[in-house]
Amino acid sequence: MDCDGILLGMGNPLLDITSVVDQDFLDKYSLSLSLISYECVCGSDLAVDLLMGLGSYLWLPGFKSLDLLRLEAKKDQVRYDIKLNNAILAEEKHLPMYEEMASKYSVEYTAGGATQNSIRVAQWMLQVPGATSYMGCIGKDKFGEEMKKNAKLSGVNVHYYEDEAAATGTCGVCVLGGERSLVANLSAANCYKSEHLKRPENWALVEKAKYFYIAGFFLTVSPESILLVAEHAAANNKVFMMNLSAPFICEFFKDAQEKVLPYMDFVFGNETEARTFSKVHGWETENVEEIALKISQLPKASGTHKRITVITQGADPVVVADDGKVKIFPVILLPKEKLVDTNAAGDAFVGGFLSQLVQGKPIEDCVRAGCYAANVIIQRSGCSYPEKPDFH
Repeated sequence: MDCDGILLGMGNPLLDITSVVDQDFLDKYSLSLSLISYECVCGSDLAVDLLMGLGSYLWLPGFKSLDLLRLEAKKDQVRYDIKLNNAILAEEKHLPMYEEMASKYSVEYTAGGATQNSIRVAQWMLQVPGATSYMGCIGKDKFGEEMKKNAKLSGVNVHYYEDEAAATGTCGVCVLGGERSLVANLSAANCYKSEHLKRPENWALVEKAKYFYIAGFFLTVSPESILLVAEHAAANNKVFMMNLSAPFICEFFKDAQEKVLPYMDFVFGNETEARTFSKVHGWETENVEEIALKISQLPKASGTHKRITVITQGADPVVVADDGKVKIFPVILLPKEKLVDTNAAGDAFVGGFLSQLVQGKPIEDCVRAGCYAANVIIQRSGCSYPEKPDFH
């Protein structure tokens, strides 16, 4: 089959900048590798605002499996414990660190962000140059050039919107003694404009694609762009897919999510996101199989494709709700000593799944490919993979 440009992704691109650093560097930027606790006492309204901030703080694009130890919201208090060797959002004091890492240490660049991770994995699994395309916003700077170079080396046809003012979104991955401290500066990743999508050379990618995948994080940036693509897919009998992406998306971007939900032919997510979705919609159930089925049966804008819900549960079976029935599929279990990094596991699962879906393979093969891709990625640092897949 002709796979040229068959899959298009849109999202928030971040350039992962990975390097082994020294303790002096960590001290300079206050990047402790130990567990710390923060406690904030505030009024109930402020608590909600803080939780919204925590959404982007703790659930950064590309970091879907953060080791969040505790997040509790009470009427007058919000307390949260995190491990800083997972992820924080960059403050002003952190901004010089990316240039310093690039100049002082040997660094490895990876084109990251949730959707871009999934598209790169799908491209790797397909092994057909140009089978996938991707759009998002970067800056006109050195790191933007690195992003373009890295994405193209992955075989993805990238059409980035280049913002004149904002710097390319970056994630510094500081490694010391096997521990990692991630510091993300979203910057230009938050600046995508639908005008870029409407340009003839970019809309041509939409016209060519038959499958579309967008992580829920993009709802915080350009819901207009998402609707344009979703409406095109519905009008042209194409397949439109999204990811719940994070609990805060389901909670605080519920209106934007509900506008595009009728267009979703596939809904991906993990068990925590599914349960949050259920709670927000007043379903009064935490049973993942029930929730997956309910999501699949929500109204659709087009009757061409029935909606399929795919929920991952870490080491527990994958739940798929399809045509009024629920099926569960075991994952590939991995000995603990082989586990390196779970941060991109969900992104990799989607990428593997999509690689088979666009070839018309049955759902069983799609899930199997998703599990394979996730299993490969969690044995490596970041969203990286060997030269060729060993999937049959």
